[in-house]
Amino acid sequence: MYPSNLNYKMPAEWVRHSRTYISWPVQSSMCYPEDYDAVCLGYIEIIQAIAEFEPVTVVANPTDSERLTRIFQNDRIEILTIDHNDAWLRDNGPTFLIHDTEGLAGVNWQFNAWGGKYAPWDLDDRVAPQILDAAGLKRFDAPLVMEGGSLHVDGEGTLLTTEQCLLNPNRNPELTREQIETELKKFLNVRKVVWLKNGLDGDETDGHIDNIACFVAPSKILIQICDDPEDENYQITQENLKILGKETDALGRRFELISIQQPPKLCDTETGLRYTLSYLNFYFVNGGLILPVFGGKAAETDSLAIQVLGELFPERRIRTVDGMAIIREGGNVHCTTQQMPEGSAV
Repeated sequence: MYPSNLNYKMPAEWVRHSRTYISWPVQSSMCYPEDYDAVCLGYIEIIQAIAEFEPVTVVANPTDSERLTRIFQNDRIEILTIDHNDAWLRDNGPTFLIHDTEGLAGVNWQFNAWGGKYAPWDLDDRVAPQILDAAGLKRFDAPLVMEGGSLHVDGEGTLLTTEQCLLNPNRNPELTREQIETELKKFLNVRKVVWLKNGLDGDETDGHIDNIACFVAPSKILIQICDDPEDENYQITQENLKILGKETDALGRRFELISIQQPPKLCDTETGLRYTLSYLNFYFVNGGLILPVFGGKAAETDSLAIQVLGELFPERRIRTVDGMAIIREGGNVHCTTQQMPEGSAV
């Protein structure tokens, strides 16, 4: 039986959470291991910010557990010891599901480190079932390589994703677009998949949706845009705007699109590679949201992002964190986190 047969579904991220899961970084897996201490400070800031709003479970390797227990002397922060290779729990953790009367369950996707980019990933592929077992939740094992950052749902039957990621032959080369849609519908209980073409320029995840567009309410999508025709993101974002302008959700409603201006282009001084800077990599928490901001030349767009999100969510506190702290490793706040909803959508 699939989750859809049993009336489980993936809720929208803005529903109330029972807690947040996040993994502690692993120096040996980092692109820039010399930055380990600085990255850890970035994680400490994110974890403590989330704990202002809701409980946090930090997934730690055995060698880190005792040290983290000393660092996080906070009743809202607990340590869960699970061996893992890397720290991006959005992508290798479980996707939590809700049922009106049966409570929570979770999907255990297959994980191959973003198309085999970073070996080894065997421990990461086993993290999700261990989290679900520790939480005592029913588990649905999906025969599909999938990352949590590659999809967003509205909680009312619509899923948003990109062709660049889900149709990439480095994930599920044996499956067609239609077959991937069928699996998503069975395991997440959605009725319509809306496909954008590409994610942001330079995104090493092959275009995760959580950097370029997200639902902020049913039939309402926030999308990061670029106004500079010389920037590679200009054509990407213009194309995605056109697609969404013609699309409808699972209930037949036209989308209301809200634009948010991208930060100025920024590249690594050593490698020349572009950082994937996105305000959409924010994370909903109970009564607030955690927003990465980038400072420097991005000060103006930082302020605009705070303004846009503040107007969209007047009932939530916008809690900013240093978006540059962990970006060199390829992701940001949303990428590091996985929300566990409360046992009901209500």
